[in-house]
Amino acid sequence: MIEQKEIILPSFNRGYHIITDYILKNTGQLPEKGLLHLFIKHTSAGLTINENADPSVTVDFENFMNHLIPDGDALYSHTMEGPDDMAAHLKSSTFGQSLTIPISNHRLNLGTWQGIYLCEFRNHGGNRKLVITIYY
Repeated sequence: MIEQKEIILPSFNRGYHIITDYILKNTGQLPEKGLLHLFIKHTSAGLTINENADPSVTVDFENFMNHLIPDGDALYSHTMEGPDDMAAHLKSSTFGQSLTIPISNHRLNLGTWQGIYLCEFRNHGGNRKLVITIYY
């Protein structure tokens, strides 16, 4: 069986935001076992799973990615939407647009310190749409 819904996340500032609880509030009762698939419908934001306990992780993500893929680099020709635009597309492709998480005992089977992150790469990205699909 498959269930699917689309949700709209609130607008987040640029950065890395734990959205695990927001996802769970929008899924209802999870099956005993199955898979939860998340897909973000944007080319300048991404999803990842990582450390959910220490907030310095989000600072390090931001600093490292800005060092690796800086805004406004002279290499970019796609610049019509501002200096953060092409960098956001590259970061989105680096992190990816989807996650698949096992469901066990009616819960997401994440590790103790794992959380789901929205990676917002634009200075003013706005609301983001997610497709949540549950397979069981």
